[in-house]
Amino acid sequence: MGVVAKRSSMTFYSDGSDHYSHRVRIVLAEKGVAVDVIDCHVEDLPEDLAGLNPYNSLPTLLDRELVLYESNVMMEYLDERFPHPPLLPVYPVARAESRLFMYRIQRDWCKHVDLLVSGKGSEAELESARKDLRDSFVAISPIFGEKPFFMSDEFTLVDCCLAPILWRLPSLGIELPEAQCKHLLAYMDRLFERESFRDSLSDGEREMRD
Repeated sequence: MGVVAKRSSMTFYSDGSDHYSHRVRIVLAEKGVAVDVIDCHVEDLPEDLAGLNPYNSLPTLLDRELVLYESNVMMEYLDERFPHPPLLPVYPVARAESRLFMYRIQRDWCKHVDLLVSGKGSEAELESARKDLRDSFVAISPIFGEKPFFMSDEFTLVDCCLAPILWRLPSLGIELPEAQCKHLLAYMDRLFERESFRDSLSDGEREMRD
């Protein structure tokens, strides 16, 4: 992966198919952090992970003696630990708004993504999740025509949360209508063309759009 530059004191336990792991990998790539990425899967976790993370879960970030096991906490930690380029606004009000956007992504969209990825639901439930996710993106598409990134002139942590979900839409069985989603589709192109995004992709994620 492109985020691995040299031996580092930082280790990232990452699932190459998981959108929560992916969002952290995007931040690592944006910051150009030297990190050892350990690719693993929830069904075959490294033995040492249980001793580091009380939940024995992915993703997990290890930075010397510090262990983090929640993706949004990891992203904000990395943004503070490596301040350039900044991925959250400087001013408190704007920072709070960004955190609320991330919260809403988690509440409104990630629950559908997680259900579809797991496949643990009836066909009716899965189809309802696809419809809700698709309809939500169609409804919100116009706002992507106002700024280059999500409600911002600069790439932020909010975009890091959105990009992995949008990248996975075809694999989730969701197709966005071009006529209604032209602004969102243009935003997706901007995200996917970023060098950091391309560097963040695992082999499995690349195959999602091959």
